[in-house]
Amino acid sequence: MCRVCRLTLVEPYIRCAVCNNVEICLPCFAKGCDINEHKNDHDYVIIKNEFPLIDGSGWTAKQELELLDVVQQCGFGNWIDVGRRILGKSAEECKMHYLQHYVDNQTLPGLPRIRDTRASLFVCEPIPYMYKLRDLEEPPRFASDTINGKLLAGYNAARSDFAINFDNHAESLVADLEYDEFQPGDDAHALGQALQTAIVQAYNNRLKERARRRRIVRDHGLIIFRKALSWRQRYENTITRSLAERLLIFMQLVDGMEFDFLMEGLHRVGELKNRINRLLEFRGNGLKHFQSVPMFQKLSKIRQDSERERKQYMNNPEYSWRCLLPDNFAVCNSPIPGNMQRKSAPPLTVKGLPGYEMLSADERELCSVARVVPASYLDFKQLLITENKKTGYLRLAQARILLKIDVNKTRKIYDFLVENGYINKPAQ
Repeated sequence: MCRVCRLTLVEPYIRCAVCNNVEICLPCFAKGCDINEHKNDHDYVIIKNEFPLIDGSGWTAKQELELLDVVQQCGFGNWIDVGRRILGKSAEECKMHYLQHYVDNQTLPGLPRIRDTRASLFVCEPIPYMYKLRDLEEPPRFASDTINGKLLAGYNAARSDFAINFDNHAESLVADLEYDEFQPGDDAHALGQALQTAIVQAYNNRLKERARRRRIVRDHGLIIFRKALSWRQRYENTITRSLAERLLIFMQLVDGMEFDFLMEGLHRVGELKNRINRLLEFRGNGLKHFQSVPMFQKLSKIRQDSERERKQYMNNPEYSWRCLLPDNFAVCNSPIPGNMQRKSAPPLTVKGLPGYEMLSADERELCSVARVVPASYLDFKQLLITENKKTGYLRLAQARILLKIDVNKTRKIYDFLVENGYINKPAQ
């Protein structure tokens, strides 16, 4: 590290020949910087790494360090990429130099000696067999008329084949064919051969259809259909179940591996979005350091638990302050069902629905409370804004005619757009 600017030194740099442990980078040396006991008129030594580290190798110390760094980044054995990153050296030169001086002979002093072990000689440590064949679990053998057998699409895992093939009686076409049934001298020889050829061709077509159906069952994950659909739970917090179900239609167009690549890519995007939203939430609550996050999450959980207990306490008629009033005493103690209020519908989960990313935080809250799909809300919003531009204002009655949805939902959307300045109320 440079003693003046405190930056990491890169060869070549300057070392003072008078002071102890004083190294200076070239820019500070060119400026004539002094520090403590060191003066700019002291004798100095130029430290370079252009000298050969191994005699007769043709590699400088700088190239040796670069080779070790590149091998660590690319991995041992990836000599093509190693050769591309080291200028002036081919992949074969890098391989031969590394094996000769770092593995086989270990020319440089201080390198750890690699001892031959059974694992290095035989690739892996030999392990004797600890289990007998009778100890192994057998593949499932479900009967053809059971639910599990139907979910396996007729596939028998013990045989690694389908117990009942598609068009299982196709072989009956050629079962009774006889090759020498028509002799060359017969009058119907040509017609008989053509008929037999047509029957064999029909049998081949039925075999092709059977192979095609097998390929579809295998490539699109239809052997264990229930298991193929259970993986959707993995994407509930990223892609969301509703969007994942919409994407299932693409299973008709690609095979299982390609569809997994598609879903895993979207899953990774969802993970990044969730992390960004979590960071924005932390920053919105005033957090600037990661060490504050555990305390914030703990306090948030305590607050949520307290809020839930408070709501349960307030919903209990015995502890409601309204029951203390004389006029409401009879109402609180009345067992008549007519006094019971209608339970409101729970908020709609809009996360992951089409159009969710285009909404602001307030609009997401509105869609959740009003139970409006984000994509429909965006259409309603654009429709009302367009109508408002025609006359400069918009009445609630006009909004109800345009939207043609529940009047309460229309009122909430109308009030929200008016409050945020998207549309204007008529002048009184």
